[in-house]
Amino acid sequence: MRTILSIIAVCFITLSVNAQEFKFETEVINYGKITLGSEGKRVFEFTNVGDAPLVIKDIKSTCGCTVPSKPEKPIMPGEKGKIEVSYDTKRPGGFSKAITIYSNAKQERKMLKIKGYIVKDAKEKAQKSSM
Repeated sequence: MRTILSIIAVCFITLSVNAQEFKFETEVINYGKITLGSEGKRVFEFTNVGDAPLVIKDIKSTCGCTVPSKPEKPIMPGEKGKIEVSYDTKRPGGFSKAITIYSNAKQERKMLKIKGYIVKDAKEKAQKSSM
């Protein structure tokens, strides 16, 4: 019994030491106040700080107004990767959306956020910023 527990402990330590991991430059992108219909594409940049290839299996958003795209190839140790997110800026008002990344990293699910406020025109943008 003691031998089995020792083997399990060694395997667990080996797996946790050789895990993939990413570090994001930022986990929240704030669009700020933008005008209706403006460019909605933003990029989350990250680095694979692990010692094995990082594979992003899937990315899901909380609604259809937010469309993320994932890297198709594995991100090698020490390399940088990008996740593009496009938000539909034809919807006036505030927004806060979550993007969930599923990968082979130590933490299998990672949550990112985008937020901002879309104003109808430049006048409204000036009024909102002066408040």
